[in-house]
Amino acid sequence: MCLSVPAKVVSVEGVSAKVSVGGTLVDIALHLLDDVKPGDYVLVHTGFALQKVSEEEALETIELIRQLDMAGEEGDRGD
Repeated sequence: MCLSVPAKVVSVEGVSAKVSVGGTLVDIALHLLDDVKPGDYVLVHTGFALQKVSEEEALETIELIRQLDMAGEEGDRGD
């Protein structure tokens, strides 16, 4: 099973891109995709963009990840 996270493309230079993942800038490889440009959303796994996704899908997934994180924090506190 593969887990990928949505990221917003900030800049593209050749087959590399800088993306924002939860507000952190990360360098990734674009070898598996064509026509990626700033503003696009991509799914990232182990430093590679695997697939372009819509902004709607990316934001929905980011919100679900945030909710899971919050639920985990509540469980850690014993709430």
